[in-house]
Amino acid sequence: MTVETGTTPGPGSATVQVRAQLSLSTTAARNLATTTKSKPQMQAISSRWLLKMLPWVQVSAGTYRVNRRLSYATGRGRASFTKTGSAVAVIAPSLAELPVLRGFEDQEVLAELARRFTQRDFAPGDVLVREGAPIEEVFLVAHGKVDLIGTGKYGDQTMLGSLADGDYIGDEAITDGGGTWPYTVKAATAGVAMALSWPVLQELIGRSEALREQLLGFAADAAQAQNAHGEAEIDLSAGHEGEYELPTTFVDYELEPREYELSVAQTVLKVHTRVADLYNKPMNQTEEQLRLTIEALRERQEHELVNNPEFGLLGNADFDQRIQTLAGAPTPDDLDELLSMRRDTDYLFAHPRAIAAFERECSKRGVYPGTVDVLGKQRPIWRGVPIFPCNKIPVTEDQTTSFIAMRVGEDNQGVVGLTQVGIPDEVEPGLNVRFMGIDEKAIASYLVSAYYSAAVLVPDAIGILENVEVGHAPA
Repeated sequence: MTVETGTTPGPGSATVQVRAQLSLSTTAARNLATTTKSKPQMQAISSRWLLKMLPWVQVSAGTYRVNRRLSYATGRGRASFTKTGSAVAVIAPSLAELPVLRGFEDQEVLAELARRFTQRDFAPGDVLVREGAPIEEVFLVAHGKVDLIGTGKYGDQTMLGSLADGDYIGDEAITDGGGTWPYTVKAATAGVAMALSWPVLQELIGRSEALREQLLGFAADAAQAQNAHGEAEIDLSAGHEGEYELPTTFVDYELEPREYELSVAQTVLKVHTRVADLYNKPMNQTEEQLRLTIEALRERQEHELVNNPEFGLLGNADFDQRIQTLAGAPTPDDLDELLSMRRDTDYLFAHPRAIAAFERECSKRGVYPGTVDVLGKQRPIWRGVPIFPCNKIPVTEDQTTSFIAMRVGEDNQGVVGLTQVGIPDEVEPGLNVRFMGIDEKAIASYLVSAYYSAAVLVPDAIGILENVEVGHAPA
């Protein structure tokens, strides 16, 4: 190759020297080289700790029935509301979620009840009711958080708990016909409450025979012998002497136990046969397409296990197993309260931002959670319970999220995952890929399906710490 050099006049007296290329460029060389490639990468893949830590139960019949003892306690339901400008109204059908109205079907009466609620705005520090005052109203918390404050043994104030959106207070007046407030209700944040006065409620009860029968039925259930969990009592005797006549008893079961059908996440993967035939080295194109599709299905499966309204963990946790944070950010006190609600807790799950917020609060107090090795990874641990990240737990626009505490396993009356192993064309447990044929455009189709669900065997198997603030406090 002949090398030529020359000068090109530049501005003024300066010159620019031009030198010919002396060797093959890397751009040209790459046309003859074989590149080293990675497999296709996917940013949406997460750790999916929930899928890893849940014990999975084989559901051969496609449906899983949870048999429980008969329970008279219907739980602490929540009402829903609509907001138009600054005006708030109760959604009438949601009143049937409240225990005393559970199963009540007279929509006209529910609509009349909803219309009779009046709006009452409150600011932080406002006292809605005082301990010892007569119960003259039923309150629904439409928005905001209120604290229940009682009097301790030695006269000091004691925090009994907090209520938030959709919770209610004062239902004692409905069945007991009055009484006095056993606690003071003080607003922790600004919000809105909906109030129904006792005389108005009495007037509606007097006019509706169906409502009277509903309240009488609820009172009859409440009068039944039951344990602290609302289950039908098993009559026993202990500590007796001599020829004591022993009680007789039996264990009653729910007549309509809940059944969980396996849910499915599906998609149809399409691969052109020309791509599959000609471009399969060094990586099989069909296999890589399937691998990434399966990853996406598993991500969706975990999302559904958390958020699905039918069987998701957030939506199916009992309302009596939900608590509010004391001050917004998740503190050690909040997690201690959450753990105290069940006889055993195996795992805690939270959004990564919630875990970071908890660790910030620990640092402020000079408390440092330990760590534990789980499947080769170091995870933070609190009171012996490992904390796992789960980015499927939503963070709302107002920067709040939740902690989930759960006990797992059938033998431990906990939470279990449901699937069916051994399905046709299975490539992973509970997931199959079925060839659907090639169309007239030479495109091959594969049906990819994942079958799953989750069941909570007893209510206290799962608890939720709600309204966890994850934003940074201003400096």
